[in-house]
Amino acid sequence: MNLESILFTQGFGSRRQCRALIADARVAIGGAACTDPLASFDTDGLAFTVDGEVWPFHEHAYLMLNKPAGYECSRDPQHHLSVFHLLPPPFAARGVQCVGRLDQDTTGLLLLSDDGQFVHAFTSPKRKVPKLYVATTRHPLDDAQLHALRDGVLLHGEREPSAAVAARARGERELELTVLEGKYHQVKRMVAAAGNRVDALHRERIGGFALPADLAPGAWRWLDAEQLAALRNG
Repeated sequence: MNLESILFTQGFGSRRQCRALIADARVAIGGAACTDPLASFDTDGLAFTVDGEVWPFHEHAYLMLNKPAGYECSRDPQHHLSVFHLLPPPFAARGVQCVGRLDQDTTGLLLLSDDGQFVHAFTSPKRKVPKLYVATTRHPLDDAQLHALRDGVLLHGEREPSAAVAARARGERELELTVLEGKYHQVKRMVAAAGNRVDALHRERIGGFALPADLAPGAWRWLDAEQLAALRNG
């Protein structure tokens, strides 16, 4: 693939903008600047730099983000900054989108990708991908609340009860809840229907993949092949 096309597919602007980056010697491969937009490279394992920042070539972007509170999962946020402010601009330019959404005050594991099939696989209700949340509750948890969550609670406006795959107390006011659906404010509404209230909510796991302990709030990372397999096999 020629260098201009490499930059274009990786989100570095229009083809004209990519040619300008190359002409200005701002792109390097193997430590040497390349000023020929038609220079051809094998993209398998390719890494290049733009303005000194290293970028690995990926046909599709698969990312994890440790979402902090106060960010909206939207390109057009209404009241807070967008999670896309936490990512380098090329990701938005290449069409990366959130794989499902977290409320602005919910923290934890958020996946992003420009692979439409991947996004569908983890957002379709038919796929029933388990998602594990940890909620800090307003009031102490009791067995009646946990049983209600596991057996199913009826949410306002819903015809069928929503049940957790698993619900257990980690502490007096710390609830671990696993759900298969992704309804609007689902965990908060379920906890409210069981007789309590969520004061803070954090997503720890999607499928078989858990948020890495060393990924700081607001930080992002590429998903590797092993992590993608864990997601799909979870």
